[in-house]
Amino acid sequence: MSAWCRATDRSAALGFSFNKVLWHTMGKSKDSASNLGIWATLFVSSFYKRNQGRLIRQLTAVALGVAVIAGFYTFSQAFLQESGRAVKVGVPFVLIVAGLWVVFRIVNLPRFADFLISVEGEVDKIAWASKQELIRSTLVVLGTMFLMGFLLLLFDFFWQQLFRWLHVLEITA
Repeated sequence: MSAWCRATDRSAALGFSFNKVLWHTMGKSKDSASNLGIWATLFVSSFYKRNQGRLIRQLTAVALGVAVIAGFYTFSQAFLQESGRAVKVGVPFVLIVAGLWVVFRIVNLPRFADFLISVEGEVDKIAWASKQELIRSTLVVLGTMFLMGFLLLLFDFFWQQLFRWLHVLEITA
């Protein structure tokens, strides 16, 4: 075994990482490398933690994508009506493609993706009610609302009659 291999094995056993030293000597910490801003990661086409938080990230991307498409369609209808066909179709198409790329990058930003991953983890912990329990709870809420509405009607009628009797409230028909 060469001296380099023994040194590498020994340094790995001590928790020494050449990459950490390289990042620190460049004036950056390893944590800041994973937290680059959107402009620094805009042209990277990789997925961040591909299989984690997949459903919530896909739903977020679809919602943002629909907003991008609707926004640029509205833009084209409002501001490009008097333009030629190439401008009416080309400009919104290019803007939509660019917007969808930005949406893809946003849901793969490390901070945002980690947030969505943790959201999906918390949603998985929720104990959802059964259908029967949901129906019972809904009936209780509706019954309480109608009861409170009826009690407010009775209080309103009582105070109205009391103020009429005291001649504080004069209602003319």
